[in-house]
Amino acid sequence: MNTFPAQRVVETLKRLLEFRSPTGYTDQIIDYIEQELRDYPILTLERTTKGGLIATYPGTAISKRVVTAHVDTLGAMVKEINGDGKIRLAKVGGYGWFSVDGVYCTIHTSCGKEYTGTILDQHTSVHVYRDADRKKEQPNMFVRLDEKAHTKGEVEKLGISVGDFVSFAPQVEVTDSGFIKSRHLDDKASVAVLLELAKSLCVAKVILPHPVQFYFSNWEEVGHGTSSCISEHVREFLAVDMGAIGEGQSTDEYSVSICAMDGSGPYHYGFRQKLVQLAKEHQIPYQLDLYPYYASDASASVRAGNDIIHGLIGPGVDASHAYERTHRDALESTYRLVSQYLLTPTL
Repeated sequence: MNTFPAQRVVETLKRLLEFRSPTGYTDQIIDYIEQELRDYPILTLERTTKGGLIATYPGTAISKRVVTAHVDTLGAMVKEINGDGKIRLAKVGGYGWFSVDGVYCTIHTSCGKEYTGTILDQHTSVHVYRDADRKKEQPNMFVRLDEKAHTKGEVEKLGISVGDFVSFAPQVEVTDSGFIKSRHLDDKASVAVLLELAKSLCVAKVILPHPVQFYFSNWEEVGHGTSSCISEHVREFLAVDMGAIGEGQSTDEYSVSICAMDGSGPYHYGFRQKLVQLAKEHQIPYQLDLYPYYASDASASVRAGNDIIHGLIGPGVDASHAYERTHRDALESTYRLVSQYLLTPTL
């Protein structure tokens, strides 16, 4: 279990990134994860009412721990179809319009058809518009649909309507030097880590001191992912989400980030110290950091009134909520820290 299955994790991550799963449109990826875990009878699988998946691995004690990662990603929804056929969008999740300017996208219609396009500012061509470098804002952005449809009626005849989900192409690349470049590494990188770790536990038939619920949540990007469905006897709750990299931050692309505080406030001090000590003892590269504009499924669960010890870790990810990048080393560090944590007694 402590040996990092690098190739498996990266291949699993690539498969997960192929699924389009903006918040509210996650059934396919949850179905896939459930199918992947059905071959391991030691796991108890349960769908939440909100559509997430909980896979429980047994332990010897009564008190439980939750380890979670979220499958839902940023996306958009069709807000309006103009008379000239331009499709206007509303954001699903928190990002800047600048980060999706020029992004290839797919419109998922309620009738089951899918159409591709590109998200653009209406004033894009520098050969036509003097203000092509203007600020990217919602009123200026539209989908350039890859169809011969130039009126509202022609777009609607395709089956496109207000409320249809819009997903962003991940554009995945894995380099020989170990970098993974893609949209939606937040949080599919962590999902890949937990999915392969759960499988490894089953294959090795590891005896854990506490049952662990691997909670694959599907509403994190809008703030209420695992705020519900926390079962009885859960004592510790660890969110595994990306560590944000930037100026003034300690996090890097090669380590597991251990979060001391984010926009929701401090995480449990004793839990944080325990994770740091485990990283030191087992020579796991880590960075301790604070994220002022961040919240997680762990903080959502605490805010919902759950009486739990909460923590947050994850692989360092550059350019979060845009075209992201991490390294295989960060996935390994995260995998190893979660592995060691599950072998310890609760606080």
